[in-house]
Amino acid sequence: QVQLVESGGGLVQPGGSLRLSCAASGFIFRIYAMEWYRQVPGKQRELVARISTGGVIYYTESVKGRFTISRDNAKNTLYLEMNSLKPEDTAVYYCFRDRAGGGDWGQGIQVTVSS
Repeated sequence: QVQLVESGGGLVQPGGSLRLSCAASGFIFRIYAMEWYRQVPGKQRELVARISTGGVIYYTESVKGRFTISRDNAKNTLYLEMNSLKPEDTAVYYCFRDRAGGGDWGQGIQVTVSS
């Protein structure tokens, strides 16, 4: 019964900020690396950020210095703070549980950056 439920998306102007949340349940959250992906129609799904069980963090180059991934293991929640947003950040954002032999996806949430 693994569940990953994203929230916090919406419409924001260029230069604005949003904070995405991913509420996790059905597994021991603290022992899994977690990731954020995004996808634009017609494009390949892209890894945006990753945080390991030990707090090691990866960002794709295009978001470095603007996005921050974090996790609260006590709340079983993953976060993505997005600042200085650009129109090219517009996408559906997905929470992902990294797991040997596969993984699990959230339903996705729309982020639109437009004036």
